[in-house]
Amino acid sequence: MIKVIGAGLAGSEAAYYLARRGVEVALFEMKPKRFSPAHESENFCELVCSNSLKSSDVYGNASGLLKEEMRRLGSIALEAADKTKVPAGGALAVDREAFSEYVTRKIRAEKNIKIVTEEVEELPEEGIVATGPLTDGKLYEAIQRAFGNGLHFYDASAPIVSRASIDFSKTFTADRYQRGDGDYINCPLNKEEYELFVRELVGAEKATLHSFEKGEIFEGCMPVEVMASRGKDTLRYGTFKPVGLSDNDGVRPYAVLQLRRENAEGTSLGLVGCQTNLKFAEQKRVFSMIPALRNAEFERYGVMHRNTFLESPEILNSDFSVKNRPMLFFAGQMTGVEGYMESAASGLLAAVHCLRKLKNLPPVALEDTCVSGALSQYVAAKNKNFQPMNANYGILRSVDVRDKKEKKKIYAERALHEIERFITAIGG
Repeated sequence: MIKVIGAGLAGSEAAYYLARRGVEVALFEMKPKRFSPAHESENFCELVCSNSLKSSDVYGNASGLLKEEMRRLGSIALEAADKTKVPAGGALAVDREAFSEYVTRKIRAEKNIKIVTEEVEELPEEGIVATGPLTDGKLYEAIQRAFGNGLHFYDASAPIVSRASIDFSKTFTADRYQRGDGDYINCPLNKEEYELFVRELVGAEKATLHSFEKGEIFEGCMPVEVMASRGKDTLRYGTFKPVGLSDNDGVRPYAVLQLRRENAEGTSLGLVGCQTNLKFAEQKRVFSMIPALRNAEFERYGVMHRNTFLESPEILNSDFSVKNRPMLFFAGQMTGVEGYMESAASGLLAAVHCLRKLKNLPPVALEDTCVSGALSQYVAAKNKNFQPMNANYGILRSVDVRDKKEKKKIYAERALHEIERFITAIGG
Protein backbone atom coordinates (compact mmCIF):
# COMPACT_ATOMS: atom_id res chain seq x y z
CA MET A 1 0.00 0.00 0.00
CA ILE A 2 1.39 3.41 -1.01
CA LYS A 3 0.85 6.48 1.17
CA VAL A 4 -0.43 9.74 -0.29
CA ILE A 5 -0.37 12.53 2.26
CA GLY A 6 -2.81 15.36 1.65
CA ALA A 7 -6.10 15.38 -0.29
CA GLY A 8 -5.78 18.69 -2.04
CA LEU A 9 -5.49 19.04 -5.80
CA ALA A 10 -2.15 17.24 -6.10
CA GLY A 11 -2.86 14.52 -3.54
CA SER A 12 -6.33 13.76 -4.88
CA GLU A 13 -4.96 13.54 -8.40
CA ALA A 14 -2.14 11.20 -7.32
CA ALA A 15 -4.32 8.93 -5.20
CA TYR A 16 -7.00 8.57 -7.89
CA TYR A 17 -4.51 7.84 -10.66
CA LEU A 18 -2.77 5.10 -8.67
CA ALA A 19 -5.99 3.54 -7.38
CA ARG A 20 -7.53 3.38 -10.84
CA ARG A 21 -4.52 1.37 -11.93
CA GLY A 22 -4.81 -1.24 -9.22
CA VAL A 23 -2.54 0.22 -6.53
CA GLU A 24 -3.84 0.20 -2.96
CA VAL A 25 -3.57 3.73 -1.59
CA ALA A 26 -3.75 5.08 1.95
CA LEU A 27 -4.85 8.69 1.52
CA PHE A 28 -4.04 10.72 4.64
CA GLU A 29 -6.02 13.92 5.21
CA MET A 30 -6.17 15.84 8.50
CA LYS A 31 -9.55 17.48 7.73
CA PRO A 32 -12.02 17.60 9.40
CA LYS A 33 -10.03 17.00 12.58
CA ARG A 34 -7.89 20.02 11.81
CA PHE A 35 -8.06 22.80 9.23
CA SER A 36 -5.33 25.07 7.90
CA PRO A 37 -5.88 28.85 8.19
CA ALA A 38 -7.07 28.93 4.54
CA HIS A 39 -9.39 25.89 4.48
CA GLU A 40 -12.95 25.56 5.70
CA SER A 41 -14.59 22.72 3.75
CA GLU A 42 -14.45 19.06 4.82
CA ASN A 43 -14.28 18.01 1.16
CA PHE A 44 -11.13 17.10 -0.73
CA CYS A 45 -9.63 19.22 -3.51
CA GLU A 46 -10.84 22.48 -1.94
CA LEU A 47 -10.24 25.65 -3.96
CA VAL A 48 -9.22 28.30 -1.45
CA CYS A 49 -8.53 31.32 -3.67
CA SER A 50 -10.26 31.99 -7.00
CA ASN A 51 -12.76 29.64 -8.62
CA SER A 52 -11.08 30.26 -11.98
CA LEU A 53 -8.75 27.65 -13.45
CA LYS A 54 -7.62 30.23 -16.04
CA SER A 55 -7.78 30.03 -19.83
CA SER A 56 -9.45 27.26 -21.82
CA ASP A 57 -7.68 28.22 -25.06
CA VAL A 58 -5.55 25.23 -26.06
CA TYR A 59 -4.00 26.94 -29.09
CA GLY A 60 -3.56 30.43 -27.67
CA ASN A 61 -2.65 30.12 -24.00
CA ALA A 62 -0.18 27.94 -22.08
CA SER A 63 -2.68 27.44 -19.26
CA GLY A 64 -5.28 26.13 -21.69
CA LEU A 65 -2.68 23.86 -23.26
CA LEU A 66 -1.74 22.42 -19.86
CA LYS A 67 -5.40 21.53 -19.23
CA GLU A 68 -5.64 19.63 -22.50
CA GLU A 69 -2.46 17.72 -21.65
CA MET A 70 -3.97 16.78 -18.30
CA ARG A 71 -7.28 15.72 -19.85
CA ARG A 72 -5.45 13.29 -22.09
CA LEU A 73 -3.54 11.93 -19.10
CA GLY A 74 -6.85 11.21 -17.30
CA SER A 75 -6.94 14.05 -14.75
CA ILE A 76 -9.71 13.77 -12.16
CA ALA A 77 -9.45 17.53 -11.54
CA LEU A 78 -10.20 18.31 -15.20
CA GLU A 79 -13.03 15.78 -15.21
CA ALA A 80 -14.53 17.50 -12.18
CA ALA A 81 -13.98 20.95 -13.66
CA ASP A 82 -15.72 20.04 -16.91
CA LYS A 83 -18.68 18.66 -14.93
CA THR A 84 -19.02 21.67 -12.61
CA LYS A 85 -17.99 24.63 -14.79
CA VAL A 86 -19.78 27.95 -14.67
CA PRO A 87 -19.86 30.56 -17.47
CA ALA A 88 -16.60 32.56 -17.50
CA GLY A 89 -15.95 33.65 -21.06
CA GLY A 90 -12.65 32.24 -22.29
CA ALA A 91 -11.71 30.89 -18.87
CA LEU A 92 -12.61 27.62 -17.17
CA ALA A 93 -14.24 28.53 -13.88
CA VAL A 94 -16.10 26.16 -11.57
CA ASP A 95 -18.68 26.04 -8.84
CA ARG A 96 -16.09 25.52 -6.14
CA GLU A 97 -18.33 23.53 -3.79
CA ALA A 98 -19.65 21.27 -6.53
CA PHE A 99 -16.09 20.80 -7.83
CA SER A 100 -14.79 19.63 -4.45
CA GLU A 101 -17.86 17.47 -3.84
CA TYR A 102 -17.39 15.76 -7.21
CA VAL A 103 -13.75 14.85 -6.52
CA THR A 104 -14.55 13.75 -2.96
CA ARG A 105 -17.37 11.51 -4.15
CA LYS A 106 -15.18 9.85 -6.79
CA ILE A 107 -12.34 9.24 -4.34
CA ARG A 108 -14.58 7.88 -1.59
CA ALA A 109 -16.13 5.48 -4.11
CA GLU A 110 -12.76 4.14 -5.27
CA LYS A 111 -12.28 0.68 -3.74
CA ASN A 112 -8.47 0.88 -3.78
CA ILE A 113 -8.35 4.05 -1.67
CA LYS A 114 -8.40 3.86 2.11
CA ILE A 115 -9.01 7.30 3.63
CA VAL A 116 -7.15 7.94 6.88
CA THR A 117 -8.31 11.00 8.82
CA GLU A 118 -5.06 11.71 10.57
CA GLU A 119 -2.38 14.39 10.69
CA VAL A 120 0.95 12.91 9.55
CA GLU A 121 3.91 14.01 11.64
CA GLU A 122 6.86 12.28 9.96
CA LEU A 123 8.07 11.84 6.41
CA PRO A 124 7.36 8.35 5.11
CA GLU A 125 10.10 6.24 3.56
CA GLU A 126 7.91 5.80 0.48
CA GLY A 127 4.90 7.69 -0.81
CA ILE A 128 3.75 11.04 -2.18
CA VAL A 129 3.75 14.10 0.08
CA ALA A 130 1.20 16.65 -1.14
CA THR A 131 0.34 18.56 2.01
CA GLY A 132 0.31 21.93 0.33
CA PRO A 133 1.98 25.28 0.83
CA LEU A 134 0.55 25.71 4.34
CA THR A 135 2.27 22.60 5.70
CA ASP A 136 3.15 23.21 9.34
CA GLY A 137 3.54 21.46 12.68
CA LYS A 138 5.62 18.34 13.13
CA LEU A 139 5.56 17.36 9.45
CA TYR A 140 6.98 20.77 8.50
CA GLU A 141 9.67 20.29 11.12
CA ALA A 142 10.45 16.85 9.67
CA ILE A 143 10.80 18.37 6.21
CA GLN A 144 13.10 21.03 7.63
CA ARG A 145 15.27 18.41 9.28
CA ALA A 146 15.51 16.44 6.05
CA PHE A 147 16.03 19.25 3.57
CA GLY A 148 16.64 22.53 5.37
CA ASN A 149 14.41 25.57 5.65
CA GLY A 150 11.63 26.07 3.15
CA LEU A 151 11.15 29.22 1.11
CA HIS A 152 8.10 31.41 1.50
CA PHE A 153 5.84 33.74 -0.41
CA TYR A 154 2.45 35.25 0.35
CA ASP A 155 -0.76 34.30 -1.43
CA ALA A 156 -4.12 36.08 -1.28
CA SER A 157 -7.77 35.55 -2.20
CA ALA A 158 -10.48 37.95 -3.37
CA PRO A 159 -13.82 38.85 -1.77
CA ILE A 160 -17.12 37.29 -2.83
CA VAL A 161 -20.39 39.23 -2.82
CA SER A 162 -24.06 38.33 -3.09
CA ARG A 163 -25.57 38.79 -6.55
CA ALA A 164 -28.83 39.99 -5.00
CA SER A 165 -27.02 42.95 -3.43
CA ILE A 166 -25.59 44.32 -6.70
CA ASP A 167 -27.06 47.46 -8.28
CA PHE A 168 -27.47 46.19 -11.84
CA SER A 169 -28.55 49.62 -13.09
CA LYS A 170 -24.87 50.52 -12.78
CA THR A 171 -23.47 47.46 -14.56
CA PHE A 172 -23.33 45.95 -18.02
CA THR A 173 -22.82 42.36 -19.09
CA ALA A 174 -20.03 41.51 -21.55
CA ASP A 175 -16.89 39.48 -22.03
CA ARG A 176 -13.67 41.15 -23.03
CA TYR A 177 -13.43 41.27 -26.85
CA GLN A 178 -16.77 39.37 -26.97
CA ARG A 179 -14.97 36.10 -26.28
CA GLY A 180 -17.90 34.50 -24.49
CA ASP A 181 -21.64 34.71 -24.02
CA GLY A 182 -21.69 37.69 -21.70
CA ASP A 183 -20.49 35.80 -18.64
CA TYR A 184 -18.97 38.73 -16.75
CA ILE A 185 -20.82 41.46 -14.89
CA ASN A 186 -18.90 44.70 -15.42
CA CYS A 187 -18.92 47.49 -12.86
CA PRO A 188 -17.72 50.68 -14.63
CA LEU A 189 -16.07 53.67 -12.97
CA ASN A 190 -15.53 57.13 -14.39
CA LYS A 191 -12.25 58.96 -13.85
CA GLU A 192 -13.31 60.67 -10.62
CA GLU A 193 -14.75 57.47 -9.14
CA TYR A 194 -11.70 55.44 -10.12
CA GLU A 195 -9.14 57.89 -8.72
CA LEU A 196 -11.04 58.19 -5.42
CA PHE A 197 -11.26 54.39 -5.20
CA VAL A 198 -7.51 53.98 -5.81
CA ARG A 199 -6.66 56.68 -3.27
CA GLU A 200 -8.77 55.01 -0.57
CA LEU A 201 -7.55 51.53 -1.53
CA VAL A 202 -3.90 52.48 -1.13
CA GLY A 203 -4.53 54.24 2.18
CA ALA A 204 -6.76 51.55 3.71
CA GLU A 205 -5.69 49.65 6.81
CA LYS A 206 -4.16 46.25 6.15
CA ALA A 207 -4.45 43.10 8.24
CA THR A 208 -1.44 42.24 10.39
CA LEU A 209 0.63 39.27 9.25
CA HIS A 210 2.31 38.72 12.61
CA SER A 211 1.68 34.97 12.52
CA PHE A 212 3.68 34.49 9.32
CA GLU A 213 7.35 34.24 8.65
CA LYS A 214 9.05 36.71 6.33
CA GLY A 215 8.42 36.11 2.67
CA GLU A 216 7.83 37.66 -0.73
CA ILE A 217 4.53 38.41 -2.44
CA PHE A 218 4.11 36.26 -5.54
CA GLU A 219 3.34 38.40 -8.60
CA GLY A 220 0.59 36.04 -9.74
CA CYS A 221 -1.45 36.70 -6.58
CA MET A 222 -0.45 40.30 -5.88
CA PRO A 223 -2.92 42.04 -3.52
CA VAL A 224 -4.88 44.69 -5.39
CA GLU A 225 -3.81 47.38 -2.89
CA VAL A 226 -0.14 46.60 -3.57
CA MET A 227 -0.73 46.86 -7.31
CA ALA A 228 -2.54 50.19 -6.84
CA SER A 229 0.36 51.58 -4.80
CA ARG A 230 2.63 51.30 -7.86
CA GLY A 231 0.82 54.16 -9.56
CA LYS A 232 -2.71 55.47 -9.96
CA ASP A 233 -3.09 53.98 -13.46
CA THR A 234 -1.60 50.56 -12.66
CA LEU A 235 -5.02 48.95 -12.15
CA ARG A 236 -6.37 50.56 -15.33
CA TYR A 237 -3.69 48.73 -17.26
CA GLY A 238 -4.25 45.52 -15.31
CA THR A 239 -7.14 44.19 -13.25
CA PHE A 240 -9.43 47.16 -14.01
CA LYS A 241 -8.49 47.65 -17.67
CA PRO A 242 -11.48 48.63 -19.86
CA VAL A 243 -9.87 47.46 -23.10
CA GLY A 244 -12.12 45.14 -25.12
CA LEU A 245 -15.26 46.21 -23.24
CA SER A 246 -18.09 48.58 -24.18
CA ASP A 247 -21.04 49.56 -21.99
CA ASN A 248 -24.69 49.45 -23.04
CA ASP A 249 -24.25 52.67 -25.04
CA GLY A 250 -21.23 51.30 -26.89
CA VAL A 251 -18.80 53.47 -24.90
CA ARG A 252 -15.60 52.16 -23.34
CA PRO A 253 -15.54 53.04 -19.59
CA TYR A 254 -12.60 54.70 -17.87
CA ALA A 255 -12.08 51.62 -15.67
CA VAL A 256 -13.99 48.40 -14.95
CA LEU A 257 -14.22 45.94 -12.07
CA GLN A 258 -15.45 42.55 -13.31
CA LEU A 259 -17.57 40.11 -11.32
CA ARG A 260 -17.55 36.39 -12.12
CA ARG A 261 -19.85 33.58 -10.99
CA GLU A 262 -18.63 31.57 -8.01
CA ASN A 263 -21.36 28.92 -8.22
CA ALA A 264 -23.57 27.37 -10.88
CA GLU A 265 -26.63 29.33 -9.79
CA GLY A 266 -24.75 32.61 -10.08
CA THR A 267 -25.93 33.77 -6.65
CA SER A 268 -22.35 34.42 -5.50
CA LEU A 269 -19.97 36.65 -7.44
CA GLY A 270 -16.21 36.99 -7.08
CA LEU A 271 -14.35 40.28 -7.56
CA VAL A 272 -11.97 39.37 -10.38
CA GLY A 273 -8.33 40.14 -9.66
CA CYS A 274 -9.09 41.75 -6.29
CA GLN A 275 -7.00 39.56 -4.00
CA THR A 276 -6.48 41.59 -0.86
CA ASN A 277 -5.01 41.79 2.61
CA LEU A 278 -7.14 44.69 3.83
CA LYS A 279 -8.98 44.37 7.13
CA PHE A 280 -12.50 43.10 6.63
CA ALA A 281 -14.18 46.41 7.54
CA GLU A 282 -11.85 48.21 5.15
CA GLN A 283 -12.69 45.79 2.34
CA LYS A 284 -16.38 46.56 2.75
CA ARG A 285 -15.73 50.31 2.95
CA VAL A 286 -13.40 50.56 -0.04
CA PHE A 287 -15.03 48.14 -2.48
CA SER A 288 -18.45 49.62 -1.67
CA MET A 289 -17.17 52.87 -3.21
CA ILE A 290 -17.64 51.23 -6.62
CA PRO A 291 -21.09 52.43 -7.77
CA ALA A 292 -22.53 48.98 -8.50
CA LEU A 293 -21.31 47.71 -5.10
CA ARG A 294 -22.70 50.51 -2.91
CA ASN A 295 -24.91 48.07 -1.01
CA ALA A 296 -22.93 44.91 -1.63
CA GLU A 297 -23.26 42.11 0.91
CA PHE A 298 -19.94 40.31 1.37
CA GLU A 299 -20.27 36.54 1.64
CA ARG A 300 -16.53 36.08 2.06
CA TYR A 301 -13.75 38.58 2.58
CA GLY A 302 -10.32 38.31 1.00
CA VAL A 303 -7.47 36.90 3.09
CA MET A 304 -3.72 36.52 2.79
CA HIS A 305 -1.68 33.53 3.91
CA ARG A 306 1.87 32.31 3.73
CA ASN A 307 2.80 29.68 1.16
CA THR A 308 5.86 27.50 1.63
CA PHE A 309 7.78 25.77 -1.13
CA LEU A 310 10.90 23.62 -1.22
CA GLU A 311 14.28 24.49 -2.71
CA SER A 312 13.27 21.89 -5.26
CA PRO A 313 16.29 22.10 -7.62
CA GLU A 314 18.44 20.92 -4.71
CA ILE A 315 15.99 18.26 -3.56
CA LEU A 316 13.88 16.84 -6.40
CA ASN A 317 14.34 15.04 -9.69
CA SER A 318 12.19 15.95 -12.68
CA ASP A 319 9.88 13.02 -11.82
CA PHE A 320 9.17 14.76 -8.46
CA SER A 321 11.08 12.12 -6.48
CA VAL A 322 13.64 13.03 -3.82
CA LYS A 323 17.18 12.72 -5.17
CA ASN A 324 18.48 10.35 -2.53
CA ARG A 325 15.15 8.62 -1.78
CA PRO A 326 13.75 7.37 -5.11
CA MET A 327 10.38 6.19 -3.74
CA LEU A 328 9.58 9.40 -1.87
CA PHE A 329 7.82 12.01 -4.01
CA PHE A 330 6.59 15.55 -3.42
CA ALA A 331 3.74 17.15 -5.36
CA GLY A 332 1.72 20.35 -5.44
CA GLN A 333 2.61 23.95 -4.74
CA MET A 334 5.27 23.00 -2.21
CA THR A 335 7.41 21.81 -5.14
CA GLY A 336 7.46 25.29 -6.64
CA VAL A 337 4.68 25.04 -9.20
CA GLU A 338 2.13 27.82 -8.86
CA GLY A 339 -1.56 27.52 -9.66
CA TYR A 340 -4.45 25.09 -9.29
CA MET A 341 -3.87 23.12 -12.48
CA GLU A 342 -0.11 23.23 -12.13
CA SER A 343 -0.45 21.68 -8.67
CA ALA A 344 -2.82 19.01 -9.93
CA ALA A 345 -0.49 18.26 -12.85
CA SER A 346 2.45 17.69 -10.51
CA GLY A 347 0.38 15.21 -8.47
CA LEU A 348 -0.68 13.40 -11.62
CA LEU A 349 2.90 13.16 -12.92
CA ALA A 350 4.30 12.12 -9.54
CA ALA A 351 1.78 9.27 -9.56
CA VAL A 352 2.70 8.25 -13.11
CA HIS A 353 6.38 7.99 -12.18
CA CYS A 354 5.65 6.38 -8.81
CA LEU A 355 3.60 3.66 -10.52
CA ARG A 356 6.43 2.80 -12.90
CA LYS A 357 8.84 2.45 -10.00
CA LEU A 358 6.39 0.27 -8.09
CA LYS A 359 6.22 -2.02 -11.11
CA ASN A 360 10.01 -1.94 -11.64
CA LEU A 361 9.55 -0.42 -15.09
CA PRO A 362 12.13 1.86 -16.71
CA PRO A 363 11.57 5.60 -16.34
CA VAL A 364 9.90 7.56 -19.12
CA ALA A 365 10.89 11.22 -19.36
CA LEU A 366 8.42 13.91 -20.32
CA GLU A 367 10.10 16.47 -22.56
CA ASP A 368 9.94 20.25 -22.18
CA THR A 369 8.08 20.45 -25.49
CA CYS A 370 4.83 20.24 -23.48
CA VAL A 371 3.79 22.42 -20.56
CA SER A 372 3.60 19.65 -17.96
CA GLY A 373 7.02 18.39 -19.00
CA ALA A 374 8.49 21.88 -18.88
CA LEU A 375 7.12 22.41 -15.35
CA SER A 376 8.61 19.06 -14.29
CA GLN A 377 11.99 20.07 -15.59
CA TYR A 378 11.74 23.56 -14.10
CA VAL A 379 11.42 22.32 -10.53
CA ALA A 380 14.54 20.15 -10.94
CA ALA A 381 16.78 22.47 -12.97
CA LYS A 382 19.61 24.32 -11.21
CA ASN A 383 18.39 27.78 -10.28
CA LYS A 384 20.01 30.18 -7.81
CA ASN A 385 16.86 32.31 -7.65
CA PHE A 386 14.21 29.61 -7.60
CA GLN A 387 10.68 31.03 -7.45
CA PRO A 388 7.19 29.54 -7.99
CA MET A 389 6.33 29.02 -11.66
CA ASN A 390 3.00 28.67 -13.42
CA ALA A 391 2.15 27.58 -16.96
CA ASN A 392 3.65 29.89 -19.58
CA TYR A 393 5.29 29.62 -22.97
CA GLY A 394 8.60 30.90 -21.62
CA ILE A 395 9.45 27.56 -19.99
CA LEU A 396 8.83 25.57 -23.17
CA ARG A 397 11.64 24.64 -25.55
CA SER A 398 11.69 27.57 -27.95
CA VAL A 399 10.87 27.56 -31.65
CA ASP A 400 12.29 30.01 -34.17
CA VAL A 401 9.02 31.53 -35.40
CA ARG A 402 8.24 35.24 -35.21
CA ASP A 403 4.50 35.28 -35.86
CA LYS A 404 2.93 34.97 -32.38
CA LYS A 405 -0.26 33.21 -33.46
CA GLU A 406 1.61 30.70 -35.58
CA LYS A 407 4.15 30.18 -32.78
CA LYS A 408 1.41 29.34 -30.27
CA LYS A 409 -0.16 26.91 -32.72
CA ILE A 410 3.20 25.17 -33.17
CA TYR A 411 3.68 25.01 -29.40
CA ALA A 412 0.25 23.42 -28.97
CA GLU A 413 0.62 20.85 -31.75
CA ARG A 414 4.10 19.89 -30.55
CA ALA A 415 2.92 19.62 -26.92
CA LEU A 416 -0.03 17.39 -27.74
CA HIS A 417 2.21 15.18 -29.87
CA GLU A 418 4.59 14.82 -26.91
CA ILE A 419 1.73 13.97 -24.53
CA GLU A 420 0.47 11.27 -26.88
CA ARG A 421 4.00 9.86 -27.14
CA PHE A 422 4.26 9.85 -23.34
CA ILE A 423 0.87 8.17 -22.91
CA THR A 424 1.88 5.46 -25.36
CA ALA A 425 5.24 4.97 -23.63
CA ILE A 426 3.65 4.53 -20.18
CA GLY A 427 1.08 2.09 -21.50
CA GLY A 428 -2.00 4.29 -21.83
